[in-house]
Amino acid sequence: MIVKEPFGHSPCGSEVFAYTLENNSNVRARITNFGGTILNLWVKGKDGRERDVVCGFDTLEGYLTSGGYQGAIIGRITNRISRSEFTLDGVKYELYPNCGTFTAHGGKIGFNKRVWGARAVDGEEPQFILTYVSPDMEENYPGTLVVTVTYKLTAEGGLSVHYEAYSDRKTIINLTNHSYFNLEGYETASVADQIMWVDADTMNEQDFDIIPTGKIISVLGGAYDFTTPKAVGRDFDSDPDMKKQNGGYDNNFIFNDYDGKIKLRCTLEAPVSGIKMSVYTDQPCVGIYTSNMMNPDDPAFKGGVKQQNRCAVCFETQKMPDAVNNPQFTDTTLEAGDVYDYTTEFKFSC
Repeated sequence: MIVKEPFGHSPCGSEVFAYTLENNSNVRARITNFGGTILNLWVKGKDGRERDVVCGFDTLEGYLTSGGYQGAIIGRITNRISRSEFTLDGVKYELYPNCGTFTAHGGKIGFNKRVWGARAVDGEEPQFILTYVSPDMEENYPGTLVVTVTYKLTAEGGLSVHYEAYSDRKTIINLTNHSYFNLEGYETASVADQIMWVDADTMNEQDFDIIPTGKIISVLGGAYDFTTPKAVGRDFDSDPDMKKQNGGYDNNFIFNDYDGKIKLRCTLEAPVSGIKMSVYTDQPCVGIYTSNMMNPDDPAFKGGVKQQNRCAVCFETQKMPDAVNNPQFTDTTLEAGDVYDYTTEFKFSC
């Protein structure tokens, strides 16, 4: 079943809608065509009670005025581009420095702030299909990029996100979804006690602006080691570098034995609700962010719930940040006529 409802108007006057996807699984999803944003993700826990496990706002105004990229599609490039510039085939492109001296999550107006074309396909596994045409040189990225993102509510209780894109010129692309998960319910103040596993022995070394240095480093045996499941917050503040970087995780983990196939790469499990989320993806990396910069003075979430530091965790499946400026990293270029094609599924059980 799919239910469509009004969700306000964008600053340019375009109508915005919210679509609720429901089937016989233990999961329901509500998504808007503004930024392809996941507004609600309701999951039944072991007690049979539904919990909304993603942060977000009650109205479109919250998404227009607040930071954090709550639940949105990020593009053209997720994460950071150092010095707000890159060179492609000898041509230098200068970007808008929307985060200090660098560009983050697409620039001044990224895909998260765009109104996407939308259509819904009902059935046992309802789908919400979004399209956006990013014109040549939008945010100073070359090429007209045609993007399709398909959300599918699976019969087994998962939300699949399929990204597909092509360009008429060589360009760069690295898409993700920026949902903030708390499996006890978004209104719970902390994610610290939830148990996380990440299939990654290494990560990108980064400076204090969270820009990769170019080195790949081991996580084994330290605060960043989630190869054996442990509480998300067990090592909060235990590492001097982490304390300087807002006191939590904001790091790109590199999956082991990457072969381009969809595999189970991360899990998160809540001890009280019993909800477990398994992240399957064919991307080579995941950005783990524990909402370190949320602040109670920021606009309140759904139902007036105050934002809290470390109240949720993001799983931003992606290629390496700033890859265009580091040729030894995973390649984020897309040749004209080639197809960008990746899938991530968040699967829930209890």
